[in-house]
Amino acid sequence: MDIWVDAKKLLSVITALYLFKRINVNLLLFNFCVHGRFRCVIYLQVFNAKTAELLSHHQVEIQQKFPKEGWVEQDPKEILKSVHECVERTCEKLQQLNIDITNIKAIGVSNQRETTVVWDKTTGEPLYNAIVWLDLRTQSTVERLLKRIPGKNKSFFKFRTGLPLSTYFSAVKLRWLLDNVEEIRQAVDDGRAMFGTIDSWLIWSLTGGKNGGVHCTDVTNASRTMLFNIHSLEWDPELCQFFDIPVEILPKVRSSSEIYGLMKSGALTGVPISGCLGDQSAALVGQMCFQDGQAKNTYGTGCFLLCNTGQKSVFSQHGLLTTIAYKLGRDKPVCYALEGSVAIAGAVVRWLRDNLGIVKTAQEVEKLAAEAGTSYGCYFVPAFSGLYAPYWEPSARGIICGLTQFTNKKHIAFAALEAVCFQTREILDAMNKDCGIPLNQLQVDGGMTNNKVLMQLQSDILCIPVVKPSMPETTALGAAMAAGAAEGVGIWSLNPGDLTAVTCERFEPQINPEESEFRYARWKKAVMKSMGWETSEAPSNGDTSIFCSLPLGFFIMSSMIMLIGAKYVSG
Repeated sequence: MDIWVDAKKLLSVITALYLFKRINVNLLLFNFCVHGRFRCVIYLQVFNAKTAELLSHHQVEIQQKFPKEGWVEQDPKEILKSVHECVERTCEKLQQLNIDITNIKAIGVSNQRETTVVWDKTTGEPLYNAIVWLDLRTQSTVERLLKRIPGKNKSFFKFRTGLPLSTYFSAVKLRWLLDNVEEIRQAVDDGRAMFGTIDSWLIWSLTGGKNGGVHCTDVTNASRTMLFNIHSLEWDPELCQFFDIPVEILPKVRSSSEIYGLMKSGALTGVPISGCLGDQSAALVGQMCFQDGQAKNTYGTGCFLLCNTGQKSVFSQHGLLTTIAYKLGRDKPVCYALEGSVAIAGAVVRWLRDNLGIVKTAQEVEKLAAEAGTSYGCYFVPAFSGLYAPYWEPSARGIICGLTQFTNKKHIAFAALEAVCFQTREILDAMNKDCGIPLNQLQVDGGMTNNKVLMQLQSDILCIPVVKPSMPETTALGAAMAAGAAEGVGIWSLNPGDLTAVTCERFEPQINPEESEFRYARWKKAVMKSMGWETSEAPSNGDTSIFCSLPLGFFIMSSMIMLIGAKYVSG
């Protein structure tokens, strides 16, 4: 089995705010690449919050585990060990830069939102490996649960949770653990078990663990479990009953910006942990999308677009999800977001490189596309494992159409980049319909935003400006802002007038709207031709890709967040 999980999401983020001549030190850890031997590299970054200058970084390699086909796991102890190592090494580097680490004022955490961990509160030991977001072992669990829902309606709980029933979210992962791991069942019976996503595991461990560690999560992470009522902001008793999950093992849900506890070990002992956001919410905050209708799109393996809908939860009629964007303080209002995803974005560039071999590096795709300047009527629909929003069509498969004898690899490279932009347009159109307020510009981040041809194409196809911050570490920045703004820390104002302006690169449309609409219409025609290739029956070749068994209307986060500049851009 050969699986790419290329910087898909943040494995974990520890963001330390350093207040000394207005320098904020952010310790950012994230999963960079998994391929072949399943290598995960955690990067830790240090940057100046005033100038966004990268000051220092450290990295640690950990292993991703694939015990069976479709199973994906991580070792929680290895994650924690890597966090400690990155913190210690980065503090050493700061000292070498003559920066006194005693001035570090707060720590924020950002993480992937669905990966599930259960541990023993008496020993501090994980009771099983963390089950990662894309793990498919719970498909039979979903099918069993679906039989208990009237009409087998996958969206039955949507108006409580904003989510469809699927393998993706934490509740079904936890249900599988309770059904299949005797040690976990026994720990639950004995009152020793604790459940959490990666943020909960890290905060509990860093604030003392078995010696008084704080068991909590924030609203953004809780909203991805399928156990949380996004309106009452509490664990839902009926949902817990449906999944047969005891409320006692769940973490306390708190806001995204408050002091949860103090670091109890290492160089940062005594520093408060005061910020917690799921990675996509952190990026929304880091992009300063605080007003209704503001949106950001992260370009990675896939694309991940969030639109702030303010204090109103908007339920999509066009294939998007409703989730909590942030709650920046205990007494602050909760804000919601609509989410949409594109399954294949950066992954199509890797496909051109690794499967077709028409380029040797990702950077060559940009060069070829620039030389072509057009697809010359060639359209690429990279529905390698079906289509995500707004279609949710698992029967679709990838096609390249409009080929002539004149078509060459330059045109295909251009069409591949254009496909990313067309898919984003479809998501944005769905959001505009749901929100009723057309977006007047799109804020972007992620590894693919280093591709200037792509960014210009995106502006041309959307017919609105595309704005890219010069500092791409928006997730780290968002966690830092939440931590620094917390009551009792108070070193970062979130008032729009007080926020430091971020230098941005702006891409304006360079083609007329008529041409854009013509190309988009041709793309939609190609999309229609990509549908209906596969039946709903299980594939005979044993294929268990992360997409082939997704139910219609299911939303999965296949995007990556790439936060560190060109030299780390995934293929």
